[in-house]
Amino acid sequence: MFNFIDLKELFIKNNKFVITCHVNPDADALGSELAIYYILKKFNKDVRIINYSKTPENLLFLDSENVLEIYNNKFHDDIILNSDVVIFVDLNAISRTRLMADVLNKFNKIKICIDHHEYPEDFTPYIISSTESCATGEIIYDFINDTKICNIDYDIAFCLYAAIMTDTGSFRFDRTSSKTHLIIAQLLAMGIKPNEIYINIYEKSNIEKIKLLGLMLSDLKINDNKDICYFVITDKMINDYGVEESEIDGFVNNTLTIKGIKIGMLFIELKDGFKVSLRSRGKIPVNILAKKYGGGGHLNASGIRMIEKSIDEYIDLLIKDAEDIIKNYGEENV
Repeated sequence: MFNFIDLKELFIKNNKFVITCHVNPDADALGSELAIYYILKKFNKDVRIINYSKTPENLLFLDSENVLEIYNNKFHDDIILNSDVVIFVDLNAISRTRLMADVLNKFNKIKICIDHHEYPEDFTPYIISSTESCATGEIIYDFINDTKICNIDYDIAFCLYAAIMTDTGSFRFDRTSSKTHLIIAQLLAMGIKPNEIYINIYEKSNIEKIKLLGLMLSDLKINDNKDICYFVITDKMINDYGVEESEIDGFVNNTLTIKGIKIGMLFIELKDGFKVSLRSRGKIPVNILAKKYGGGGHLNASGIRMIEKSIDEYIDLLIKDAEDIIKNYGEENV
């Protein structure tokens, strides 16, 4: 089985690396990518971070050296194909890189996957997967700590703190453990300022985003059983308010602030289809619902993306499936 020692060996033996992550990256994906970048640069490796999506505005502060690149097939395909190793971070399927998937499937050298989501696809034997970890950033921390590949300096600590803080919901999700807080203590010892990172990520929204959030909150919908809350954001709303798709993903978390709600759903209409963000309480597994429609994620936080499909055809169907999941997994699991 591929392990941390094997990963360290591949890092040291190879020279040219490309790091990538899933579409619409969050702080865990970007923080983990950048932490790996800083590790490899300590060994003077040739490293490029190439992502399908542009970096969300509220996460640009993580990239102090401007190393995050947006994929352009005319420019980046040769770089990818001529690298020694491609590292996939915070994803469990190549399809989550969208249009990059074509060249990544053609790449026939070493592919490494580092991830904490369930149901990983078998696209490479070089997989470091830990579904018990609260974030991919925690896996990167464990890798450094276990192998002593390098010291955790301020830059690495900064990125890993952002990764872990966001993927634990500011340390409130179920996967937050005593180990998580011990890791955070080590990162804080490097001079990290939690308030600085939190403000940059969560408290610098543009006014258009807040107005759209207000519209959503004023028109939340509840199913007949009063245990599912959902909202639909249309492509027209996104254009009218001038927000990015990545800016509104977190809106779904507001659905679970309502008493009695067990599953929250945010439907987002896109130019090429639609996506659904799913949240749940307790042990209600929305990742099962996501998997049914080709999506994935965690027990309480998952997502679906449907290409070339009409959102109107799926809303009632998905709500019915969500009601079935609540029925099947019972009151005692909330």
